[in-house]
Amino acid sequence: MKSPKRIAWFSGIVLFSGIVVGIIGAWLVKMGNPANMGICVACFIRDIAGGLGLHRADAVQYIRPEIMGFVLGAFLMAFFTNEFKAKGGSSVLIRFFLGVFLMIGALMFLGCPLRMVLRLAAGDLNALLGLAGFFAGILIGVAYLKAGFTLSRSESISKINGWLMPLSMVGLLILLMTKPPFLFFSSQGPGSKHADLLISLSAGLIVGALAQRSRLCFAAGMRDTILLRNPHLLVGFIAVIAAAFISNLALKQFHLGFVNQPIAHANHLWNFLGMSLEGLCAVLLGGCPLRQLVLSGEGNTDSAVTVMGMLTGAAFSHNFLLAASPKGPTVNGQIAVIAGIIFCLIIGYANREK
Repeated sequence: MKSPKRIAWFSGIVLFSGIVVGIIGAWLVKMGNPANMGICVACFIRDIAGGLGLHRADAVQYIRPEIMGFVLGAFLMAFFTNEFKAKGGSSVLIRFFLGVFLMIGALMFLGCPLRMVLRLAAGDLNALLGLAGFFAGILIGVAYLKAGFTLSRSESISKINGWLMPLSMVGLLILLMTKPPFLFFSSQGPGSKHADLLISLSAGLIVGALAQRSRLCFAAGMRDTILLRNPHLLVGFIAVIAAAFISNLALKQFHLGFVNQPIAHANHLWNFLGMSLEGLCAVLLGGCPLRQLVLSGEGNTDSAVTVMGMLTGAAFSHNFLLAASPKGPTVNGQIAVIAGIIFCLIIGYANREK
């Protein structure tokens, strides 16, 4: 068992990390990121997919430095604390498809769990439906965990495998700084709104490092509270909301209501179902989108494959009209979310050990 001092130290790190992430999430909006989108892992990966030309939705194309920062910050923290370990080989193809559907759910709601929290802290009441759906998805995932769900253990592999994701982030950063002509950058819409490169990268590095040290994960916070009666990670979840709420009030970025919220829609059913799919995918994968990026920075190639699945899901969502918009969800998107929920239910059932 962990000593009381160790538990108190860990809780303190989680609390501190949540406060810092909440403040940064609000501050990045002030610095130029889209409203209510200071940090959104799903939205930023979608923008990167567009920047690389994997989809041609010209309003959401940019190589977001925050994503590189999350991975590299986690890598540096893990490397200097001797926690960097190359491992993989755990149900790789399943993880890829769960990453695809996680992104489809996120782009139905228009945000990852972190953006859900930041939207709520900025007054967007549509995020309440997302939060309810996220909780429902986690409850289903926990039921599968209780029934013995597993994607099998990862195994130690050659170190070069673990280095590939951090190195790819360095490559993306070089592309952003050099801006070769084969990249795409939005001239209008959310993709055109961003903080300066150094500000975004620095924020990403800080969040990535803190998330690696604290194991901050929104899905795990709810999962552990329900499954293990352990609320330590949930403290970080609450801290993000509180810190972002206070910061938004101070920065005059708080606007309460359901309608006219930036980059959001008010279709309650599909906000609920989109986040239900995200919550279920996150539990089956063992972590939310932010956690997957952090784990990939620690050398976990299974999480790196999940991130590649998310990138693919982002491309599919815009190429095949699956992503919602402020006007609401598309029929294609509704079909894809239902297909994703069915896929997860089948995977959860088929991978039970008892």
